[in-house]
Amino acid sequence: MFRPSSQAVLVILSLSAATGAAAQAPLTLAEALRRAEAGAYANRAAAGETATRDAVAMQPYRGILPSFRFESGYIRTTDPLNAFGFTLRQRAVSLASFNPATLNDPEPIGNLMTGLVLEAPLLNFDAWYGRSAASSATDASRAAEDWTRRGTALEVVKAYYGAVLAVEQVRTLESALSAAESHRRQADAMVREGMATKSDGLLAAVKAGEVEVKLLEARSQVRVARRGLAVVMGDPGDTLFTLPDSLPSAESLRALIAVPVSDTAALAGRSDVQAARLALSAADADARRARSLYLPRLNGFGRLDWNDSNTPFGGDNSWTVGVMLSWSPFAGASEIGEGKAAAGRQASARAMAEAASAQATLELTRANEALGVALARLEIAARGADQSAEAHRIVARKYEGGLASVTELFDAAAIETGSRLAHAAARHDALVAAAESRRAGGQDLGSIAAIM
Repeated sequence: MFRPSSQAVLVILSLSAATGAAAQAPLTLAEALRRAEAGAYANRAAAGETATRDAVAMQPYRGILPSFRFESGYIRTTDPLNAFGFTLRQRAVSLASFNPATLNDPEPIGNLMTGLVLEAPLLNFDAWYGRSAASSATDASRAAEDWTRRGTALEVVKAYYGAVLAVEQVRTLESALSAAESHRRQADAMVREGMATKSDGLLAAVKAGEVEVKLLEARSQVRVARRGLAVVMGDPGDTLFTLPDSLPSAESLRALIAVPVSDTAALAGRSDVQAARLALSAADADARRARSLYLPRLNGFGRLDWNDSNTPFGGDNSWTVGVMLSWSPFAGASEIGEGKAAAGRQASARAMAEAASAQATLELTRANEALGVALARLEIAARGADQSAEAHRIVARKYEGGLASVTELFDAAAIETGSRLAHAAARHDALVAAAESRRAGGQDLGSIAAIM
């Protein structure tokens, strides 16, 4: 029977302890952002749209780059003209070929044609302008994808800190329930000693039950919040992660939310504004493409052919080269319609670019205003939490001395619990406001993740 050595047992225990510690490590915001960057549904959809746009941008190259193809075909005929032509192409013409009888009534002849064809666009203005429009549209799609990813990061921040807030609320209510149970036992003891009435004991039990119900609701919210965070990260089945017990302290938040973002930074750094401007550039190039439809096109071609009765690339080859100029000053009014459509798209893109800049400024102003309110609320909530804790302590001492009723005691406890919950909510709102301000200013949300 195999017996592991004591050293092997220690190694196994050490590895097990390390694995357990790693499994219990709280999920950080940085890790949640990293997972969402690759797995979030919106990010993946935006990446697919960019890839599609990038592929579409290759199509105008058809009118810019040369093309090369291989051709082959076999024909067997007794048609006099084609029969003589096949004989000539196969370099098989002799004096007997000019016999009127064989010319008028030839024997069946087969021809295997093999050819290499090169077509080279020389001057196609519509293709060049189309390529410029497609390139700008691809860049606009990439910028829009970046804006989508920033929006996803904001949703991750909200979901993550919302889940952590729910965890902290559970801890606060657990502490409140413990205090309520202690007060209830204290009231029961005083009832037994004749220092309080039976109603005090009944009221204490009712108040403790109310706190227990709130705790059950908070635990349910934690489960929902965890699921919501998993969905935002793009993996709804993974809810085994652990979360921190509480939000960052008020002190760690003040430096984070103290500096607002300027309007100039918003317009320069927001990728949605960049996307709108690039879309306008694409529309301008597309309008030039539509106007260039009235211009002539110049294309070149060359081909190398082999003709044989049954062998590919058999016999002597022949070559043909040439250029082709084509001009369609009027094509059934289709070019007029194309020009009007391009002009409409250009006007729409210009309005959308102007609207994107105006909206960016408005969103940043709104976010900075909300940030200032969140900071003021945080300060008030912090004071309220300290004051309610002290008030609860004073009322508890008065109750012990028979100078306060059990209702006053539980009211003070409820106010303290509410103040602690409000303080946590104020810290959460400050974090979200800071994240929204940074996104509105086109900034990365990495600084939000750095505080926790």
